[in-house]
Amino acid sequence: MPQPSAENRILLSILMPIYDERSTLPGLLERIRAVPISKEILIVDDGSTDGTREWLRAEVDGKLDGVQVFYHDGNLGKGMAIRTAIPHAIGEIVIIQDGDLEYDPNDYLPIVAAFRVQKADIVYGSRFLNGMPPMRLPNRIVNRLLAGMVRVLYGMPMTDEATCYKAFRTEILQGIPLTCRRFEFCPEVTAKAIRRGHKIIEVPICYAARSMAQGKKIRWTDGVDAIWTLIKWRFVKL
Repeated sequence: MPQPSAENRILLSILMPIYDERSTLPGLLERIRAVPISKEILIVDDGSTDGTREWLRAEVDGKLDGVQVFYHDGNLGKGMAIRTAIPHAIGEIVIIQDGDLEYDPNDYLPIVAAFRVQKADIVYGSRFLNGMPPMRLPNRIVNRLLAGMVRVLYGMPMTDEATCYKAFRTEILQGIPLTCRRFEFCPEVTAKAIRRGHKIIEVPICYAARSMAQGKKIRWTDGVDAIWTLIKWRFVKL
């Protein structure tokens, strides 16, 4: 894929795996586009059946500058949607963005700043550096467990392994071979990045958890998969 000239260089590629987010996506997309940063938005619809796909085709696809939309024929999983978008990113930095309103796109700014100020290769937005945001107790426990496992298994200080806001220098993410299909993207990319010698910097971000009734899709079994993924990639040959 041809790269833009230096004067037209895109700073941030936003990878958006979405599935059944018709109620939140219009407002979220508006908030993302309002963030004052040079960016492209790569949306992957992962087989939505709630009208999301139809809305994208009617209002977004081919109609908004700087936005590309890709479609999966069926629901393949968040990890597969991210993997679909990764090769198309042309920004200097890539960040993952869920299709709900749990995270604030204005936090792109301090995350991107950390790449400049701290000379970082990878920056995670931590939900826990400024205290404990409201969330269900099981989610809180699993989040603490996953962060602790990264510290113990990989020797990397971390407070929030499972954060959505993971940002990478683009060539680093594009160079990591991924096998994930669902939510195990987070532990797999964390494990492989650390084992490749990259340091992960954390910066505080805002977070407003939503409930299962509001459309949250992660399940307790995904926590088990994440734990196993961290263990597996600590010892499997890369």
